[in-house]
Amino acid sequence: MHCPFCRHSDSRVMDSRTTDDGSSIRRRRQCPECGRRFTTVETAGLSVVKRSGVTEPFSRGKVLVGVRKACQGRPVTEDQLALLAQQVEEAIRGQGQAEVDAHEVGLAVLEPLRRLDEVAYLRFASVYQAFDSLEDFETAITLLRQEASMPRT
Repeated sequence: MHCPFCRHSDSRVMDSRTTDDGSSIRRRRQCPECGRRFTTVETAGLSVVKRSGVTEPFSRGKVLVGVRKACQGRPVTEDQLALLAQQVEEAIRGQGQAEVDAHEVGLAVLEPLRRLDEVAYLRFASVYQAFDSLEDFETAITLLRQEASMPRT
């Protein structure tokens, strides 16, 4: 780890702690060259395997771009979108795999988006699940209505 102050190529770990959610490790480091301290955060790598077979690092930004398009013109804030992207990442990381299929990422988006905004959910699902006809929309809307009419426990 390079020192962010003097760019020395080494540092000494002074303290390590896991974050509250256990998804990363916070390390307090000291540079032996300049003596200044700094903090690093380490997370496990998470890769997404696309349909083409190409593997790339998971990106909350890409999740945000897709969901933002579905939410265009809807009463959804950037904070809500950021929280949704975080929920998607947590769901994917919760599977305990270093590599996940891109399809799994899309599936992880559907439920939090449905809770956030049903119209945006239908927009996203229509593209993601490749709705071909009005019947596909009618089926999805019928399921949403059935879920909305069920008593919550």
